[in-house]
Amino acid sequence: MNKEKFIKSAIILMIGGAITKLLGMVIKIVQTRLVGLEGISLYSLIFPTFSLFMSMSQLSLPTTISKLISEDRNNNKRLVFSSLPIVFITNLFLMLIIFFSSKTISYTFLKEGRCYLPILSIALVLPFEALSNLLRGYFFGKERMIPHVISHIIEQIVRLTCIILFIPTLLKIDLIYAVMFLILVNLISEFSSIVILLLFLPRNVQINREDFIPHQKELGQILSLALPTTGSRFIGNIGYFLEPILITGILSFLGYSSIYILEEYGTVSGFVIPLLLIPSFFTNAISQALIPVISRNYSNGNISYTKKKIKQGILFSLLIGLPVTLFFMIFPGWSLNLIYHTTKGISYMKFLAPFFLFQYIETPLSSSLQAMGKAKETFTISWQSVLVRTISLVLLLFCNIGMWAFLLSLIINIFYTIYKSIFYLRKYLN
Repeated sequence: MNKEKFIKSAIILMIGGAITKLLGMVIKIVQTRLVGLEGISLYSLIFPTFSLFMSMSQLSLPTTISKLISEDRNNNKRLVFSSLPIVFITNLFLMLIIFFSSKTISYTFLKEGRCYLPILSIALVLPFEALSNLLRGYFFGKERMIPHVISHIIEQIVRLTCIILFIPTLLKIDLIYAVMFLILVNLISEFSSIVILLLFLPRNVQINREDFIPHQKELGQILSLALPTTGSRFIGNIGYFLEPILITGILSFLGYSSIYILEEYGTVSGFVIPLLLIPSFFTNAISQALIPVISRNYSNGNISYTKKKIKQGILFSLLIGLPVTLFFMIFPGWSLNLIYHTTKGISYMKFLAPFFLFQYIETPLSSSLQAMGKAKETFTISWQSVLVRTISLVLLLFCNIGMWAFLLSLIINIFYTIYKSIFYLRKYLN
């Protein structure tokens, strides 16, 4: 029964992920051709900051709620409602940080004043992003994948519609308003997702004023899991946040032009990496389906079944990633031209593609550790990986090899993260 449920969940998520990814590709094609290389490069500079604040705003509550609900030992209603005050306070604090730091991030760190308004607009998106993902965590824990799939599809349709309707008008005013809207469109799409998810909640649940008061037991359980996991993601996103700052600062110091830095970084992070990550919707689907299964079986001491599910997750990820990797290695120019209407980045694509095959198994490995409740270990992997990646990036940048330093640091990070994840899994499953 558990096996059938896992496979069913994975299939539903894969089908939904395929539709969502297809819509996502259409969105990338549309927005790239509308805002151009300059607009995408600016968006790429901003996105690590966006990811950092998104990670902090969620406080790892989706994964935590999913794990606790899947164990079926808690009051699910109390778990969800005890999380809401945490979401509210965290996001209010983060909005204030963005308000006071956006100018410094733009002008001092990124050395690009046009990033100011888009970074400021991140503050408006955070609460909607956090609430949407919290609700998804509930449905993952219940192993109800249909609400997640439908909400994601609607979210992408709303995003695509808004981009088509508003970006051309905003471009007539100024490119920076169009880039800012690429951030703000997440507010609209996440709101639509929240509405859809609320429609799938149980009808027989009575909600009272007392429900919004956090319960000490549930609050303790949530924070004991969420805080270490958030620490892991926070450190990971700090590394991602520092990435464009280090690249911009060091390459400028070495004499590279700002045009070269903006265009080459935009090409790698805006075109090449998103294209190579297309199979990630399969690996994410597998990982999301794994979490409740592994959590339940590992907590019940069923080690052999847990190991079997993790191996299946890795195998499925490789089977999906291998043909896609080969395709990108053989047809890099055709792939870039189809999606982005450019062949810029072919050499980067050929070089990175074979290494990204290993990237595809990183997600199920990480999700398995989280599902097993090994928050301390995931935290260790995160800070060590960020340290390795940051040090290697700095050293390679000073080797005066341009943007290739960025690519090599990515590869080093992938192998180190996988090595440490496998090390801890073997430690606790043998």
